[in-house]
Amino acid sequence: MTSSLKKRLSDGLAQLDLPVDEETIGKLIQFVTLLDKWNKVYNLSAIRDPEQMVDLHLLDSLAVTPFLSGNNFLDVGTGAGLPGIPLALVCPDQHFVLLDSNGKKTRFIQQAVLELGLKNVVIIHSRVEDFHPTELFDAIISRAFASLSDMLAGTAHLAVKGGLLLAMKGRLNEQEQGALPEEVQIEEVIELTVPGVDAERCLVKVRLPA
Repeated sequence: MTSSLKKRLSDGLAQLDLPVDEETIGKLIQFVTLLDKWNKVYNLSAIRDPEQMVDLHLLDSLAVTPFLSGNNFLDVGTGAGLPGIPLALVCPDQHFVLLDSNGKKTRFIQQAVLELGLKNVVIIHSRVEDFHPTELFDAIISRAFASLSDMLAGTAHLAVKGGLLLAMKGRLNEQEQGALPEEVQIEEVIELTVPGVDAERCLVKVRLPA
């Protein structure tokens, strides 16, 4: 099973044109294996099949890697550590804080960070409105928010002035764009093609006021 998952991941990374070394690929698969194991007991993800986890969790998370800028990232509503754990594995020089209010999910992430030996991840068990970090973030990334306006309202106070919100979404509709305040600009909408994922995927970059 592990060898077939590695091949699936390696093929997907090649399609994304992401160079990832063998050791990191091994750790990404180790993460999926651990998630699959915990998921059987704690129901952390609706995805049950490890091969689908490679596509819908690993590759979907990693598809945004070329578009990250900055050094200090907050993953809000990280759930089972997505996209934060995969991004932290392939971007060891960048720092990631993973925030979630669900205790069983943050306990899983703590175990994953321990087993993977990740030194660039901090886990916060908190509601986003109760989180008051000493240092603000260059960018806030999330797969969790239903709308851009919800993400802006919930997280803008956590970013540096002129920072970025990076919303991983299926598609962006005009109603969502129109709901943003005038001083907040959508800098770019990047269409993503994720190997093994038929659904539309995009990354919306929202620039906050300076």
